[in-house]
Amino acid sequence: MSDYQKILPLANQILKKYDLCDHCLGRLFSNKLHLSSNKLLGKKIRAKSHKPSQRCYVCKNLFSNLDYFLKLMLDSASDHSFNTFSVGTMIKPSIVDRDDFIRSKFKLKGIDSIKTDLTKELGKSFSRKTKKIVDHLDPDVAFTVNFKDESCDIRSKSITVSGRYVKTTRGILQKQKPCENCSGKGCRICDFHGISNFDSVEGMISKYLFEKLGGTTAKFTWIGGEDKSSLVLGSGRPFFAKIRNPLRRNLRNKTKKFDSIELSNLKIVSESPKKPLRFNSTIMIKILTDLELDSKTLKKLRDLSKQLIVVYEKSGKRSEKKIHSLKYKKNSKNTFTLTLNADGGLPVKRFVLGDDISPGVSQILNTVCKCQEFDFLDIQVQ
Repeated sequence: MSDYQKILPLANQILKKYDLCDHCLGRLFSNKLHLSSNKLLGKKIRAKSHKPSQRCYVCKNLFSNLDYFLKLMLDSASDHSFNTFSVGTMIKPSIVDRDDFIRSKFKLKGIDSIKTDLTKELGKSFSRKTKKIVDHLDPDVAFTVNFKDESCDIRSKSITVSGRYVKTTRGILQKQKPCENCSGKGCRICDFHGISNFDSVEGMISKYLFEKLGGTTAKFTWIGGEDKSSLVLGSGRPFFAKIRNPLRRNLRNKTKKFDSIELSNLKIVSESPKKPLRFNSTIMIKILTDLELDSKTLKKLRDLSKQLIVVYEKSGKRSEKKIHSLKYKKNSKNTFTLTLNADGGLPVKRFVLGDDISPGVSQILNTVCKCQEFDFLDIQVQ
């Protein structure tokens, strides 16, 4: 006797008491028979029982309405570009209860639940229609089909963009202030971007990425920082931006120029750095001194490249920075320009003033020195 013939008595016993659709009937036995199509198995069993299909006791003929929910998925995905997807479902508890009751009453084990079957069927139908690939582990987009209120939600996996920016105009903040209403979380007032203005480096880059990729919020990882009044020149400052819920997943243009910001090396990467990147900065600093300085006194600055610069934080932590090279130029009796290449993260204004930094420029020259402005000539990632 074949496995198929063995299940017929139990199948007939179930059908005598409960009306089941082909999907739900076949699902009760498909795993045991190692078959992939519940519907075809259900039809085969029903043909032997000679009992017509009526309103399904378990799903209330939900499977016959899957095309409607497939259309919801297609509509919600119409603006998205993606290669892989997953499907999740929400169904009424009463359906789950009836499914559990049937499986328990007839001692059926190792069977997919109705929720699993609905999910599989929708995934197969969507894949056939769109040629996209089901990926349960790390999909580009994830659908949640709600059978209770007949809706479909789509969530897109975040993507990370890396690039560099050059800033050629003073007076532009690096970081954008968060939306006052939601503190950066995203709300209707800020169009879910977390920022309500786009007048900083972060804002301008965010606006461009939202235009190209869609998405809600952008979370930046900066490789160092600069003042509002500082320029960023050379090859520019590297950055990473994580875009949440993007609509598109590729960037065609690697460069973009605004009025005062130029982006380059734009590309999609796997993720932002998990650890801070080591980098060096070449910085040009214009310094004003309290006392008049002669060239002999300025020569003391060379000592800065011979020792570690210790930076003390208010938290009690300390860090060490190294100056790899430096040169200076006297501009007037009380001003000079200091150009140095140093470890990334050196707090320039504190370094000049000597505020919780040892040694600082003021200490070396034995007079109060103030930073008038400083610009980044280049940033090199190690």
